[in-house]
Amino acid sequence: MESSRRWNARHADFFAQHGRRQRVFCASLADVFDNEVDPLWRRDLFELIECTPNLNWLLLTKRIGNVSDTVARARSRDWLAGRDNVWLGATTVNQAEADRDIPKLLAVPAHVRFLSMEPLLGPVSFESMFASSDWCDHTTALEALDWVIAGGESGRGARPMHPDWARSLRDQCAAAKVPFFFKQWGEWVPGPNPSRQPLNRVGKKAAGRQLDGSFHHDFPNAIRHT
Repeated sequence: MESSRRWNARHADFFAQHGRRQRVFCASLADVFDNEVDPLWRRDLFELIECTPNLNWLLLTKRIGNVSDTVARARSRDWLAGRDNVWLGATTVNQAEADRDIPKLLAVPAHVRFLSMEPLLGPVSFESMFASSDWCDHTTALEALDWVIAGGESGRGARPMHPDWARSLRDQCAAAKVPFFFKQWGEWVPGPNPSRQPLNRVGKKAAGRQLDGSFHHDFPNAIRHT
């Protein structure tokens, strides 16, 4: 908490060097919107966010359907709409979760909305996700998003990510002009002979984060969100 307040106070120096606000990935090993979270803790977090307007807070959840009600109980239902320093993200790992949760994410009036598709466990297509009347002038659900993160799974029991799944997301984001961030391959990388051995397990460090020889580390427009 104190470090966040210090970062907020030093905003001018950080912005002069980087041209953007400092980002805070909140509770990276927890879920702010889990039903088991103490409401008092959540209220304290929202108060801290209000007190640090020079920081961009990334709130990522696997329970996007809980967001509106939990925010309303702590503040007001439209609180996120008035917070230009909150980026709200939903974790989706396959097509079924994308179909279920992306409309829920887009129904929340957050300033920045993003997807974390890590671990990516299957192909995901936005082709049939057409925009609703609530998504402004966007044609597809992907165009209504501000950012997409993708990556493979790491750890002892990591499941492989097919390279075509990541390539498809990269290409869909490029066509929709949505920033794409490829975080990591995880434990597995494409093998040297795709027809015989499509994937090799080499470990997270050796696998790296290049997709077809390039790094993809785009973020939402820093000028728009400063």
